[in-house]
Amino acid sequence: MVTVLVVEDDSELLEAICTTLELDGIPALGARDGEGALALLESADIGLVLSDVGMAPMDGLALLTELRRRRPDLPVVLMTAYGVVEQAVEAMRAGAADYLTKPIEARALVALARRLTTSIPAQMSNGLVAEDPLTRELLRLAARVAQSAATVLLSGESGSGKEMFARFVHDNSPRAAGAFVAINCAAIPENLLEATLFGYERGAFTGAHAAQPGKFEQANGGTLLLDEISEMPLALQAKLLRVLQEREVERVGARKPIALDIRILATTNRDLAGMVREARFREDLFYRLNVFPLRVPPLRERPRDIVPLARHFAARIAPARQPRYSAEAEALLRSHSWPGNVRELENTVQRALILAAGELIAASDIVVSTTPSRTTAFDGSATDIKSLERDHILTTLRDVNGSRKLAVQRLGISERTLRYKLQQYRLEGVL
Repeated sequence: MVTVLVVEDDSELLEAICTTLELDGIPALGARDGEGALALLESADIGLVLSDVGMAPMDGLALLTELRRRRPDLPVVLMTAYGVVEQAVEAMRAGAADYLTKPIEARALVALARRLTTSIPAQMSNGLVAEDPLTRELLRLAARVAQSAATVLLSGESGSGKEMFARFVHDNSPRAAGAFVAINCAAIPENLLEATLFGYERGAFTGAHAAQPGKFEQANGGTLLLDEISEMPLALQAKLLRVLQEREVERVGARKPIALDIRILATTNRDLAGMVREARFREDLFYRLNVFPLRVPPLRERPRDIVPLARHFAARIAPARQPRYSAEAEALLRSHSWPGNVRELENTVQRALILAAGELIAASDIVVSTTPSRTTAFDGSATDIKSLERDHILTTLRDVNGSRKLAVQRLGISERTLRYKLQQYRLEGVL
């Protein structure tokens, strides 16, 4: 188990907090000031910091700022004087994981320490990868909200893995043994979405030859994920709002409501608040869904996840080959901005496995795509892998103003390979 670092200038309180934690089996170290805490941070496996706010010369907020700079993945809890709400609010805005008010109740202290020191594995059984500090911080927050019954709205770009994080919330909730039911609101025709969500009775409409439970009923006792909720028609939003408020659903063509015991998660790749302002999404439904917002960052903001994800995809797609990447290939993967996020990365790995001759995936096997809005090189005219590679190399050279040194860094190839490629392009009349 990781160690809790307690920072408190009151020696008696410091000893009391450390003793309370250790009696419950949680290792603890104590520091009398911020400088001592930073020194211990370098010499011990610290998994949580509990710090007083009112210290000198470095107070708790200043220590929090420094800890966030050195260890952005490290949860920090600030201890404030009773009733000093402003300090608590400022602490949370500055990035504190939580706060405690003095006098500190022993059970609350232990429960908080256990919750925040729960380790997040680098890779989970469902394929979710969390090597990057930003991802690990998001998962710690998701694990905390999972213990509540709050509705969660996950926002993020297409392909960023919102459904995977939604499943993580379900798997870490008291409803984990129940069903996890997902429905993509954008993939079902408008005239069928209501019946799919709420179910229908026999004869409710043409073709309804037998009664059918909807997604809400199927998820009863578990979790329902409303994927891409922004695509739901306004008329249906009003009916959804009533279901969320009353916690009961009526099948299409029925008169008797069915009680629901259900956790609601929703995802969106759009600015829902902006859609509310434009009257394209109901304001009351937005606030009903946005009880606890979670932003799933795009892949380019969590670069340490890129290569582990690529390894995971390769192992899953071609387990018998035991594929591995060259250092140049991994460098190329890290250098790409991945506008299509995790979905684009998975497609790229699939292409690379087709191109790779054996178990080693080389940089030349990595063919990343770019969008027409970012470059004019990929204009759709390239019809084979060699043309795609050529366009990618030439586009990269243009982006770095012809600097070969910068180009090889971005491409993940050697300067010798770049010289050879350029010579070939001259012979082909491209340059």
